[in-house]
Amino acid sequence: MSRIGVMLCGHGSRSQEAVDEFAVLAQKLPALLPEGWMVDYGYLEFANPVIRAGLDTLREAGCGRILAVPGMLFAAMHAKNDIPSVLNAYAAEHGIQVDYGRDLGVDARMIAAAGDRVREAIARADAEHGVVPLHETCLVVIGRGASDPDANANVSKVARMLWEGMGFGWCEVGYSGVTFPLVEPALEQAAKLGFRRYVVFPYFLFTGVLIDRIYGFTDMVARANPQSQWVKADYLNDHPLVLETFASRVTEILDGDTAMNCGLCKYRAQVLGFEAEVGMPQESHHHHVEGQGASAPGSNVADCDLCDSFCTGACRLDQGHAHAHDHGHHHHHHDHDHDHDHHHHHPPYPHADHPMGPESVRKHLK
Repeated sequence: MSRIGVMLCGHGSRSQEAVDEFAVLAQKLPALLPEGWMVDYGYLEFANPVIRAGLDTLREAGCGRILAVPGMLFAAMHAKNDIPSVLNAYAAEHGIQVDYGRDLGVDARMIAAAGDRVREAIARADAEHGVVPLHETCLVVIGRGASDPDANANVSKVARMLWEGMGFGWCEVGYSGVTFPLVEPALEQAAKLGFRRYVVFPYFLFTGVLIDRIYGFTDMVARANPQSQWVKADYLNDHPLVLETFASRVTEILDGDTAMNCGLCKYRAQVLGFEAEVGMPQESHHHHVEGQGASAPGSNVADCDLCDSFCTGACRLDQGHAHAHDHGHHHHHHDHDHDHDHHHHHPPYPHADHPMGPESVRKHLK
Protein backbone atom coordinates (compact mmCIF):
# COMPACT_ATOMS: atom_id res chain seq x y z
CA MET A 1 0.00 0.00 0.00
CA SER A 2 1.19 3.53 -0.73
CA ARG A 3 2.10 5.80 2.11
CA ILE A 4 -0.47 8.12 3.70
CA GLY A 5 0.41 11.80 3.86
CA VAL A 6 -1.19 14.47 6.02
CA MET A 7 -1.46 18.05 4.80
CA LEU A 8 -2.10 20.93 7.23
CA CYS A 9 -3.55 23.82 5.24
CA GLY A 10 -2.97 27.10 7.02
CA HIS A 11 -4.23 30.54 6.16
CA GLY A 12 -0.87 32.25 6.27
CA SER A 13 0.16 35.47 7.95
CA ARG A 14 2.43 38.47 7.51
CA SER A 15 3.60 37.79 11.06
CA GLN A 16 6.70 35.59 11.04
CA GLU A 17 5.93 34.55 14.61
CA ALA A 18 2.51 33.26 13.54
CA VAL A 19 4.04 31.32 10.66
CA ASP A 20 6.60 29.80 13.03
CA GLU A 21 3.89 28.76 15.51
CA PHE A 22 1.95 26.98 12.77
CA ALA A 23 5.10 25.13 11.73
CA VAL A 24 5.53 23.90 15.32
CA LEU A 25 2.03 22.45 15.15
CA ALA A 26 3.03 20.40 12.09
CA GLN A 27 6.13 19.20 13.91
CA LYS A 28 4.18 18.01 16.95
CA LEU A 29 1.26 16.38 15.14
CA PRO A 30 2.99 13.17 13.89
CA ALA A 31 3.31 11.90 17.48
CA LEU A 32 -0.50 11.72 17.62
CA LEU A 33 -0.96 9.93 14.28
CA PRO A 34 -0.37 6.34 13.15
CA GLU A 35 3.26 5.40 12.73
CA GLY A 36 4.64 6.00 9.26
CA TRP A 37 2.26 8.79 8.29
CA MET A 38 4.06 11.79 6.89
CA VAL A 39 2.97 15.31 7.82
CA ASP A 40 3.62 18.50 5.91
CA TYR A 41 2.04 21.95 5.79
CA GLY A 42 1.48 24.98 3.61
CA TYR A 43 -0.30 28.31 3.53
CA LEU A 44 -3.09 29.70 1.42
CA GLU A 45 -1.60 33.16 1.20
CA PHE A 46 1.31 35.42 2.16
CA ALA A 47 3.58 32.88 3.83
CA ASN A 48 5.80 30.13 2.49
CA PRO A 49 5.64 27.25 1.88
CA VAL A 50 2.42 27.46 -0.09
CA ILE A 51 -0.04 24.55 0.02
CA ARG A 52 1.08 23.17 -3.34
CA ALA A 53 4.68 22.96 -2.09
CA GLY A 54 3.64 20.82 0.86
CA LEU A 55 1.59 18.59 -1.43
CA ASP A 56 4.60 18.22 -3.73
CA THR A 57 6.76 17.10 -0.81
CA LEU A 58 4.24 14.45 0.23
CA ARG A 59 3.70 13.18 -3.30
CA GLU A 60 7.42 13.01 -4.06
CA ALA A 61 7.94 11.06 -0.81
CA GLY A 62 5.62 8.35 -2.11
CA CYS A 63 2.34 9.33 -0.51
CA GLY A 64 -0.41 7.97 -2.75
CA ARG A 65 -3.21 9.32 -0.56
CA ILE A 66 -3.21 12.65 1.20
CA LEU A 67 -5.49 13.56 4.09
CA ALA A 68 -5.80 17.33 4.18
CA VAL A 69 -7.35 19.42 6.95
CA PRO A 70 -7.86 23.17 7.29
CA GLY A 71 -5.68 24.64 10.02
CA MET A 72 -8.59 26.80 11.11
CA LEU A 73 -11.01 27.00 13.99
CA PHE A 74 -14.21 27.32 11.98
CA ALA A 75 -15.40 26.82 8.44
CA ALA A 76 -15.94 30.03 6.51
CA MET A 77 -14.88 31.03 2.98
CA HIS A 78 -11.25 29.94 3.32
CA ALA A 79 -12.08 26.45 4.58
CA LYS A 80 -15.15 25.96 2.39
CA ASN A 81 -13.99 27.47 -0.90
CA ASP A 82 -10.37 28.53 -1.15
CA ILE A 83 -8.53 25.53 0.27
CA PRO A 84 -10.64 22.79 -1.37
CA SER A 85 -10.27 24.59 -4.68
CA VAL A 86 -6.47 24.40 -4.38
CA LEU A 87 -6.62 20.75 -3.30
CA ASN A 88 -9.02 19.70 -6.06
CA ALA A 89 -6.92 21.38 -8.72
CA TYR A 90 -3.78 19.68 -7.43
CA ALA A 91 -5.39 16.25 -7.26
CA ALA A 92 -6.68 16.57 -10.81
CA GLU A 93 -3.31 17.76 -12.12
CA HIS A 94 -1.26 14.98 -10.52
CA GLY A 95 -3.78 12.12 -10.43
CA ILE A 96 -3.43 11.70 -6.67
CA GLN A 97 -6.14 11.11 -4.08
CA VAL A 98 -6.56 14.10 -1.78
CA ASP A 99 -9.31 13.79 0.84
CA TYR A 100 -10.36 16.89 2.72
CA GLY A 101 -11.40 16.96 6.38
CA ARG A 102 -13.29 19.46 8.44
CA ASP A 103 -12.45 22.43 10.61
CA LEU A 104 -11.75 22.12 14.34
CA GLY A 105 -15.27 23.38 15.03
CA VAL A 106 -17.14 23.46 18.32
CA ASP A 107 -15.50 20.57 20.12
CA ALA A 108 -15.35 19.70 23.81
CA ARG A 109 -11.55 19.47 23.64
CA MET A 110 -11.27 22.92 22.09
CA ILE A 111 -13.52 24.38 24.77
CA ALA A 112 -11.43 22.69 27.46
CA ALA A 113 -8.27 24.16 25.94
CA ALA A 114 -9.90 27.59 25.88
CA GLY A 115 -10.92 27.14 29.50
CA ASP A 116 -7.32 26.42 30.42
CA ARG A 117 -6.12 29.63 28.78
CA VAL A 118 -8.78 31.65 30.61
CA ARG A 119 -7.99 30.01 33.96
CA GLU A 120 -4.28 30.67 33.46
CA ALA A 121 -4.99 34.37 32.92
CA ILE A 122 -7.21 34.53 36.00
CA ALA A 123 -4.57 32.80 38.12
CA ARG A 124 -1.94 35.35 37.04
CA ALA A 125 -4.30 38.23 37.81
CA ASP A 126 -5.27 36.77 41.20
CA ALA A 127 -1.62 36.38 42.13
CA GLU A 128 -0.81 39.96 41.14
CA HIS A 129 -3.92 41.85 42.22
CA GLY A 130 -5.86 39.58 44.56
CA VAL A 131 -8.80 37.27 43.98
CA VAL A 132 -11.88 38.61 42.23
CA PRO A 133 -14.94 36.32 42.31
CA LEU A 134 -16.00 35.00 38.90
CA HIS A 135 -19.48 36.43 39.33
CA GLU A 136 -17.81 39.86 39.49
CA THR A 137 -15.84 39.13 36.34
CA CYS A 138 -16.92 39.65 32.74
CA LEU A 139 -15.45 37.38 30.07
CA VAL A 140 -14.94 38.93 26.62
CA VAL A 141 -14.31 36.39 23.87
CA ILE A 142 -12.89 37.77 20.63
CA GLY A 143 -13.14 35.64 17.49
CA ARG A 144 -11.69 36.11 14.04
CA GLY A 145 -14.82 37.41 12.35
CA ALA A 146 -15.93 36.32 8.90
CA SER A 147 -18.50 37.05 6.23
CA ASP A 148 -20.10 33.72 7.16
CA PRO A 149 -22.71 34.09 9.92
CA ASP A 150 -22.50 30.42 10.88
CA ALA A 151 -18.77 30.68 11.62
CA ASN A 152 -19.42 33.85 13.64
CA ALA A 153 -22.20 32.11 15.54
CA ASN A 154 -19.79 29.35 16.54
CA VAL A 155 -17.67 31.92 18.35
CA SER A 156 -20.74 32.87 20.34
CA LYS A 157 -21.41 29.21 21.16
CA VAL A 158 -17.86 28.72 22.44
CA ALA A 159 -18.24 31.88 24.51
CA ARG A 160 -21.49 30.62 26.04
CA MET A 161 -19.91 27.27 26.89
CA LEU A 162 -17.07 29.06 28.68
CA TRP A 163 -19.41 31.51 30.40
CA GLU A 164 -21.82 28.92 31.69
CA GLY A 165 -19.18 26.28 32.32
CA MET A 166 -17.02 28.54 34.46
CA GLY A 167 -19.67 30.78 36.01
CA PHE A 168 -18.69 34.27 34.92
CA GLY A 169 -20.93 37.15 35.87
CA TRP A 170 -21.38 38.08 32.21
CA CYS A 171 -19.91 37.47 28.78
CA GLU A 172 -19.56 39.59 25.67
CA VAL A 173 -18.43 38.51 22.20
CA GLY A 174 -16.52 40.55 19.65
CA TYR A 175 -14.59 40.00 16.43
CA SER A 176 -11.28 41.22 15.07
CA GLY A 177 -12.59 42.02 11.60
CA VAL A 178 -15.26 41.89 8.89
CA THR A 179 -18.35 41.53 11.05
CA PHE A 180 -19.64 43.26 14.19
CA PRO A 181 -19.09 44.15 16.94
CA LEU A 182 -15.40 44.69 16.39
CA VAL A 183 -12.95 44.56 19.28
CA GLU A 184 -13.10 48.16 20.44
CA PRO A 185 -16.90 48.61 20.46
CA ALA A 186 -17.33 45.20 22.09
CA LEU A 187 -14.95 46.16 24.88
CA GLU A 188 -16.53 49.59 25.26
CA GLN A 189 -19.97 48.04 25.62
CA ALA A 190 -18.65 45.56 28.17
CA ALA A 191 -17.00 48.38 30.15
CA LYS A 192 -20.40 50.02 30.64
CA LEU A 193 -21.51 47.02 32.69
CA GLY A 194 -19.19 48.03 35.52
CA PHE A 195 -17.58 44.71 36.41
CA ARG A 196 -14.56 44.64 38.71
CA ARG A 197 -12.57 42.53 36.28
CA TYR A 198 -12.65 41.86 32.55
CA VAL A 199 -10.89 38.89 31.01
CA VAL A 200 -10.27 39.37 27.28
CA PHE A 201 -9.69 36.04 25.55
CA PRO A 202 -8.73 35.82 21.87
CA TYR A 203 -10.20 32.58 20.55
CA PHE A 204 -7.40 32.24 18.02
CA LEU A 205 -4.94 29.50 17.21
CA PHE A 206 -1.86 31.65 16.65
CA THR A 207 -0.43 35.10 17.14
CA GLY A 208 -0.26 37.75 14.45
CA VAL A 209 -1.53 41.16 13.45
CA LEU A 210 -5.01 40.44 14.78
CA ILE A 211 -3.79 39.36 18.21
CA ASP A 212 -1.84 42.63 18.36
CA ARG A 213 -5.07 44.42 17.46
CA ILE A 214 -7.03 42.68 20.22
CA TYR A 215 -4.44 43.42 22.90
CA GLY A 216 -3.92 46.95 21.59
CA PHE A 217 -7.59 47.85 21.85
CA THR A 218 -7.76 46.14 25.26
CA ASP A 219 -5.00 48.45 26.52
CA MET A 220 -6.77 51.44 24.98
CA VAL A 221 -10.13 50.66 26.62
CA ALA A 222 -8.40 49.80 29.90
CA ARG A 223 -6.80 53.25 30.01
CA ALA A 224 -10.21 54.81 29.51
CA ASN A 225 -11.76 52.60 32.22
CA PRO A 226 -9.19 52.37 35.04
CA GLN A 227 -11.87 51.63 37.62
CA SER A 228 -11.90 48.03 36.37
CA GLN A 229 -9.15 45.44 36.08
CA TRP A 230 -8.37 44.30 32.51
CA VAL A 231 -6.73 40.93 31.98
CA LYS A 232 -5.40 39.66 28.65
CA ALA A 233 -5.60 35.89 28.23
CA ASP A 234 -3.33 33.96 25.87
CA TYR A 235 -4.57 32.50 22.58
CA LEU A 236 -4.80 28.71 22.11
CA ASN A 237 -1.47 28.04 20.33
CA ASP A 238 -0.23 24.43 20.58
CA HIS A 239 -2.29 23.40 23.61
CA PRO A 240 -2.24 19.58 23.83
CA LEU A 241 -6.02 19.39 23.38
CA VAL A 242 -5.78 21.49 20.21
CA LEU A 243 -3.26 18.98 18.85
CA GLU A 244 -5.57 16.12 19.85
CA THR A 245 -8.45 17.72 17.97
CA PHE A 246 -6.33 18.22 14.86
CA ALA A 247 -5.30 14.55 15.00
CA SER A 248 -8.96 13.53 15.23
CA ARG A 249 -9.85 15.69 12.24
CA VAL A 250 -7.20 13.84 10.24
CA THR A 251 -8.01 10.27 11.27
CA GLU A 252 -11.78 10.69 11.00
CA ILE A 253 -11.37 11.28 7.27
CA LEU A 254 -10.76 7.53 6.93
CA ASP A 255 -14.25 6.96 8.37
CA GLY A 256 -15.86 9.46 6.00
CA ASP A 257 -16.72 11.83 8.85
CA THR A 258 -15.83 15.05 7.07
CA ALA A 259 -19.04 17.09 6.96
CA MET A 260 -18.58 20.73 7.88
CA ASN A 261 -21.31 23.05 9.13
CA CYS A 262 -23.54 22.35 6.14
CA GLY A 263 -26.88 22.87 7.87
CA LEU A 264 -26.48 26.65 8.03
CA CYS A 265 -23.90 27.02 5.26
CA LYS A 266 -24.69 30.18 3.30
CA TYR A 267 -23.56 28.47 0.08
CA ARG A 268 -26.11 25.65 0.54
CA ALA A 269 -29.03 27.12 2.46
CA GLN A 270 -31.10 30.30 2.36
CA VAL A 271 -29.45 31.87 5.38
CA LEU A 272 -31.16 35.06 6.52
CA GLY A 273 -29.42 38.06 4.97
CA PHE A 274 -27.11 36.00 2.76
CA GLU A 275 -29.61 34.51 0.31
CA ALA A 276 -27.73 35.74 -2.77
CA GLU A 277 -24.70 33.54 -2.02
CA VAL A 278 -26.44 30.16 -2.36
CA GLY A 279 -24.66 28.05 -4.98
CA MET A 280 -21.60 30.26 -5.35
CA PRO A 281 -18.83 28.48 -7.28
CA GLN A 282 -16.05 26.90 -5.27
CA GLU A 283 -12.94 28.76 -6.32
CA SER A 284 -9.84 30.23 -4.73
CA HIS A 285 -9.02 33.90 -5.16
CA HIS A 286 -5.66 34.01 -3.39
CA HIS A 287 -3.23 33.38 -6.22
CA HIS A 288 -2.11 37.02 -6.30
CA VAL A 289 -0.90 36.92 -2.67
CA GLU A 290 0.28 33.33 -2.57
CA GLY A 291 3.73 32.88 -1.10
CA GLN A 292 4.56 36.56 -0.82
CA GLY A 293 6.30 35.97 2.48
CA ALA A 294 5.68 37.28 5.97
CA SER A 295 8.27 40.01 5.50
CA ALA A 296 6.57 41.52 2.43
CA PRO A 297 5.61 45.23 2.49
CA GLY A 298 2.76 45.71 4.93
CA SER A 299 4.05 43.35 7.59
CA ASN A 300 5.15 46.10 9.97
CA VAL A 301 3.06 48.79 11.55
CA ALA A 302 5.95 51.18 10.92
CA ASP A 303 5.04 51.00 7.21
CA CYS A 304 1.54 52.30 7.85
CA ASP A 305 0.43 55.90 7.53
CA LEU A 306 -2.80 55.20 9.45
CA CYS A 307 -1.76 53.38 12.64
CA ASP A 308 0.68 54.04 15.48
CA SER A 309 1.47 51.15 17.83
CA PHE A 310 -0.80 48.41 16.43
CA CYS A 311 -2.97 47.73 13.40
CA THR A 312 -6.43 49.15 14.08
CA GLY A 313 -7.88 47.96 10.78
CA ALA A 314 -8.32 51.53 9.57
CA CYS A 315 -6.88 50.54 6.18
CA ARG A 316 -10.21 48.83 5.42
CA LEU A 317 -11.79 52.26 5.16
CA ASP A 318 -9.24 53.60 2.68
CA GLN A 319 -10.76 54.46 -0.69
CA GLY A 320 -14.19 54.46 0.90
CA HIS A 321 -15.03 50.79 1.25
CA ALA A 322 -14.84 48.05 3.81
CA HIS A 323 -15.45 44.78 2.06
CA ALA A 324 -15.65 41.39 3.68
CA HIS A 325 -12.05 40.33 3.21
CA ASP A 326 -10.00 41.83 6.01
CA HIS A 327 -6.65 40.25 6.70
CA GLY A 328 -5.35 42.71 9.24
CA HIS A 329 -2.81 44.26 6.89
CA HIS A 330 -0.78 47.15 8.16
CA HIS A 331 -0.06 48.91 4.91
CA HIS A 332 -3.05 50.60 3.33
CA HIS A 333 -1.64 50.52 -0.20
CA HIS A 334 -1.36 46.74 -0.30
CA ASP A 335 -3.18 45.55 -3.41
CA HIS A 336 -5.09 42.77 -1.68
CA ASP A 337 -6.94 45.30 0.42
CA HIS A 338 -7.80 47.88 -2.19
CA ASP A 339 -6.93 46.93 -5.76
CA HIS A 340 -9.67 44.83 -7.25
CA ASP A 341 -8.36 44.24 -10.75
CA HIS A 342 -7.38 40.67 -9.92
CA HIS A 343 -10.59 39.24 -11.39
CA HIS A 344 -12.44 37.75 -8.48
CA HIS A 345 -15.63 38.74 -6.78
CA HIS A 346 -16.15 39.40 -3.09
CA PRO A 347 -19.86 39.22 -2.23
CA PRO A 348 -20.62 42.41 -0.30
CA TYR A 349 -21.01 41.84 3.41
CA PRO A 350 -24.61 42.92 4.06
CA HIS A 351 -23.80 44.86 7.23
CA ALA A 352 -20.49 46.48 6.25
CA ASP A 353 -21.88 49.85 7.33
CA HIS A 354 -22.86 48.68 10.82
CA PRO A 355 -21.66 51.33 13.32
CA MET A 356 -20.01 48.65 15.49
CA GLY A 357 -18.31 47.00 12.51
CA PRO A 358 -15.48 48.34 10.32
CA GLU A 359 -16.98 51.84 10.43
CA SER A 360 -16.18 51.97 14.15
CA VAL A 361 -12.49 52.35 13.26
CA ARG A 362 -13.06 55.56 11.31
CA LYS A 363 -12.37 57.71 14.36
CA HIS A 364 -8.80 56.39 14.38
CA LEU A 365 -7.97 57.68 10.91
CA LYS A 366 -5.15 60.18 11.11
